[in-house]
Amino acid sequence: MNQFHNQNTQPLLQMKIFNNWDVVAKGWYIACPSRDIPKGKAKSLDICGQKIVLFRGEDGKIRALDAYCPHLGTDLAIGRVDGNTIRCFFHHWAFDGEGTCQDIPCQSAIPEKACLQSYATEEKYDFIWVYPDAKAPEGVAEFEELKGKSIVTVRDKAFERSCHHHICMMNGIDAQHLQTVHKVDINMNLSLQQNDSGTMVDFTLSGDFPNTTRRERFARKILGEKYEYSMRYADGCIGLLTTMKKVRLVPSLHMIYAYTPVAPGKTRIQPIYVAQKRKGIGGWLVTQLLLLLTKLAYYFLKGEDGKIYDNIRYNPNAMLSIDMPLIKYMQYVNQLEPSIWSKYLNKVK
Repeated sequence: MNQFHNQNTQPLLQMKIFNNWDVVAKGWYIACPSRDIPKGKAKSLDICGQKIVLFRGEDGKIRALDAYCPHLGTDLAIGRVDGNTIRCFFHHWAFDGEGTCQDIPCQSAIPEKACLQSYATEEKYDFIWVYPDAKAPEGVAEFEELKGKSIVTVRDKAFERSCHHHICMMNGIDAQHLQTVHKVDINMNLSLQQNDSGTMVDFTLSGDFPNTTRRERFARKILGEKYEYSMRYADGCIGLLTTMKKVRLVPSLHMIYAYTPVAPGKTRIQPIYVAQKRKGIGGWLVTQLLLLLTKLAYYFLKGEDGKIYDNIRYNPNAMLSIDMPLIKYMQYVNQLEPSIWSKYLNKVK
């Protein structure tokens, strides 16, 4: 890992949570698509370095537990779903969604240690999400403009980057790189709003459309003189991007980036395109067009940024005033709460 490079000449700035592979902050992490676990089925998955078993009971609800049976350590996913419990294949111990052992076939007494850590789950955007605690204080983040509305989602192929997800997530608020990498000459003004719990922060960047090249003048004539987009960050692991805000002709475009650390030095990123569901054939066509435009905008930027984030040793020692959104983001991440999935929890409390 490149964090070990240049330690004498460029010592790495160590932070409490930001860019720290030993800490998994409390938040919602993608497990798998909802359709991967039908009713009566179980599956064990590696989530943030933890082995978690997911199973869907006869009531259709998804439950999540530590995957290894507390008896002798068998992976519960090779067992079977029995009603709303899961039975271990080895000795048929049955556990409910709270991780409590409900039945041991060979005896009536259940040992005190016959229990498992349970995890909150939610199904949203056609995925199953897992929270690293038995209860979650909030649900999976939503777009403010789409709350209470029917939506359509399309998932793209997940991919990996060779850096921490906290670094990848800052791409959307790095105003300077819009000019240097993407040649988008927009001077952006920043506004920032954080929720009361500190788990979610909204960055809104706005400015005037440039008016120098023929392409810019054409876009300015069609879309208007002003441009605005926002990034909503939740739990330091979900990014909700809204572009084309307050422009003419085109409704806002919505996209989610869901981040999961998969190994030291590797992050899996799941792109999800989101649009409001509209009625009728005409509405369906509009929705599909917006989803396509969102995908095209994503692919326009993906390749150029990939070269950066697969070859980076992030070390913010010479920050500029234009980097204030990045500084605010790092401060936001460092005040999040470490979860029980953290490698050295006692060191970050």
